[in-house]
Amino acid sequence: MRAAVIHTTGEPPRYGEFDDPVAGEGEALVRVSAAAITNIARARAAGTHYSRHEVLPAVPGIDGVGRTEDGTRVYFGGPREPFGTMAEYAPAPRAWLAPVPDVLDDVTAAALPNPGVSAWLSLSHRARLREGESVLVLGATGVTGRLAVQSAKLQGARRVVAAGRDEASLARLAGLGADTTVRIGDPATDLADALVEAAGEDGFDVVIDYLWGAPTEAFVRSVIRGDLSATRGRIRLVQVGEMAGTEIRLPAAALRSSGLEIVGIGTGSMPEPQVMSAAFERVLAAATAGELSIDTEAVPLSGVAEAWGRDGRGTRLVLVP
Repeated sequence: MRAAVIHTTGEPPRYGEFDDPVAGEGEALVRVSAAAITNIARARAAGTHYSRHEVLPAVPGIDGVGRTEDGTRVYFGGPREPFGTMAEYAPAPRAWLAPVPDVLDDVTAAALPNPGVSAWLSLSHRARLREGESVLVLGATGVTGRLAVQSAKLQGARRVVAAGRDEASLARLAGLGADTTVRIGDPATDLADALVEAAGEDGFDVVIDYLWGAPTEAFVRSVIRGDLSATRGRIRLVQVGEMAGTEIRLPAAALRSSGLEIVGIGTGSMPEPQVMSAAFERVLAAATAGELSIDTEAVPLSGVAEAWGRDGRGTRLVLVP
């Protein structure tokens, strides 16, 4: 079959031939219609993600949309190594198959679930967002960050603050649910001050963090309180991505003086299947109703090498075999 193939860790996949997969026990063979180029797919291919490819050559891609052998249109994930979704065919666990509403085209249906479910569960499952709370999204101008802004409003957030680097994208976020935007730039000390101002007297209840690194350090500094008589509720920070760095310096005072709690969500810490399934259905229902939107660009599978290194700037690139 034709596929995107990783030959060397750290190099972009190349369009070429790969062995045809055969469905094993508990699997379905899916003819792929579309597969998104996600940050996790890039990180696995680069060898920087903890779930990196251990055996090469391999096909990248963790999820997609296609049709099973009986013609059923499905969203699917979890292909068995060394196979991936960026190919003409992929073997997928039957437990990972889910029907796709006809109103969603293949490109949208392939692009939305991974970032949409991640954003939804970061808020509902890990942060336990309650109606009327205040949310900060660090890295709001990326694909998943935009969906987090929209999801926070759908889940009842009273106020959503979007922080990101791209000014044009920040301007668009006002129409997607952001009440206030904060531009992330240098130096980081200015960002800390800007976040203090954006937080206001009530502060943030939930922080969804797609950046880590210096921006998160700036947020941590912004919550340190010197007033011994001050009281503050919990601040639940959910660590999702590391686009700005893999490590931070964490002053002990930030934990003791602010009520700051840090948890993460990702591969290895996702909730039980029934929770995932419910989130998937809710996200697709919201998209069908026009409550969630995602910008996409379809790219032929043969153009994977060029598309791999492109910055979509808030647009999800989707490969179409």
